[in-house]
Amino acid sequence: MIWLPDWRWLTIEQTGPTMHPGLPDVWVNLVLAGMLAGIAWVLLRREPGVTGANGVSLARVPVAGGIVRRLTASPVVLMTMKLVMLAFFLVVIYAGLSGTPIPERNLATTLTWTIWWAGLVIAIFFVGTAWCAVCPWDTLANLLVKGRLFWRRQHALGLGLKVPRPLRSVWPALMMFIGLTWLELGVGVTTNPYVTALLALLMVVLATLSLAIFERKAFCRYFCPVGRTIGFYAGLSPVAVRPIDPDICARCTTLECYHGNDRVEPCPTHLVVGRLQQNTYCTSCGNCTQSCPHHNVAWRLRPVAEEVLSDVRPHNDEAWFLLGLLALTSFHGVTMLPFWDTWVTGVSTWLGERSGVIAGFSVLMAASMLVPVLLYLLAVTVTRRLTGITHGARLFSAMALATLPLAFCYHIAHNINHLVRESQGFWSVLANPLGIGARPLSSIEIHIRHLNPLIPQNLLFALQAMLILAGFWLAVRVVRKRLASLVTDRPDGLRLAMLPMLLFVAVVSLFNLWMLMQPMVMRMLGASCGTA
Repeated sequence: MIWLPDWRWLTIEQTGPTMHPGLPDVWVNLVLAGMLAGIAWVLLRREPGVTGANGVSLARVPVAGGIVRRLTASPVVLMTMKLVMLAFFLVVIYAGLSGTPIPERNLATTLTWTIWWAGLVIAIFFVGTAWCAVCPWDTLANLLVKGRLFWRRQHALGLGLKVPRPLRSVWPALMMFIGLTWLELGVGVTTNPYVTALLALLMVVLATLSLAIFERKAFCRYFCPVGRTIGFYAGLSPVAVRPIDPDICARCTTLECYHGNDRVEPCPTHLVVGRLQQNTYCTSCGNCTQSCPHHNVAWRLRPVAEEVLSDVRPHNDEAWFLLGLLALTSFHGVTMLPFWDTWVTGVSTWLGERSGVIAGFSVLMAASMLVPVLLYLLAVTVTRRLTGITHGARLFSAMALATLPLAFCYHIAHNINHLVRESQGFWSVLANPLGIGARPLSSIEIHIRHLNPLIPQNLLFALQAMLILAGFWLAVRVVRKRLASLVTDRPDGLRLAMLPMLLFVAVVSLFNLWMLMQPMVMRMLGASCGTA
């Protein structure tokens, strides 16, 4: 028999019927074995390997290539999907403002937080930044400001001002992301259909004002927390909008992809397809595919995580956004652990908060986000001392890419748990989006949903374990590749130089694994437990 350690002493005791069960020991041991193998591999391997722009354009695939070309050359499919998403969005707004306050019975909360947000992060891997192309916030903003969805107006509407230099970064998006997380988890937006609808309308207002004041789509480029999260995560996706033939783009002098033409708007985020190396700011809007006179733009399949393993280096603000993603994804997991509410109450009492627990929550949120950032800064500082690298900012931004697969893979592992356990009963909500005459779920109904996920529970555990291991392996590869490109004068010292960042990656992975081992409180179902 194979001896496996018993990790139950690390697991918080499960109480109550509204807990997600944690990852079993057998999967924990497999992940730990894989992590040890990954560390051994990266330390013993002599060369970091060469990555290149491999992959294949879907437009060149036999049979399917013709279909891809026709789809990208016509706006009909894209406009149809925009209208479908807009219809769902308007129903969500109406349900949130007029429907039942019971979160699990109202379409606004179930579709927004259980289906859309949980499923969106998973979908990024398969379709890249495609969500931005059909985003209802942007669709409504275009209708309100320009009076149309796609074709270009001869006389531009709006002020068309340049975005002020202090705002030309992803810092506004990061601040909004932190603020939305505070509203989501601190104020409880996920359990309030009315506030969920108001929050969605607020995003439309911001997108509309931005489009009316600034040139192109400043909201999508600088301000939108969802779009920027999608953009960074899409760097790990095997799907991207790229040239079919790079040589054609190299010879192009008119750059319709950037400037647009008489009928098609310019690129909303100021990109030139021929120079595009990363998905970060591409919104898959279709403008370049429609305006290119050579029909040289299409979807491309490429190796997973090609961008983070290539020579692309994030700017300082982008590196901080990546750290923010890592901190916020872990924070979401922490807030669903059984002891979280007790901690929040205790800190609020210590702070002298007499009504509510907002102050306690805010302090713990700040502390939870600060810990991974400080650990990263410590790892970068030690790495710099070991390597003697003089450009600390370059090392800081390059190593931040190692946090991206850690955040993305844990985010999917966390979200898939919610998706397969809490989305049961969605069809009944879709049939009665306002929840007319509905009552809260009883404890028995919640328990049944808890025991019957949409996929077999063992398959769910296997997916979560593989995701944590995949995130670790990708992060390890990024550390080796990036440091090898920075420490070119001391190749023999690469193994020693990697140790601080490898330790950081291991600590984050182990913490994420530990959180998946714990029973977790259901998002909306836990709020209604005991009410009926």
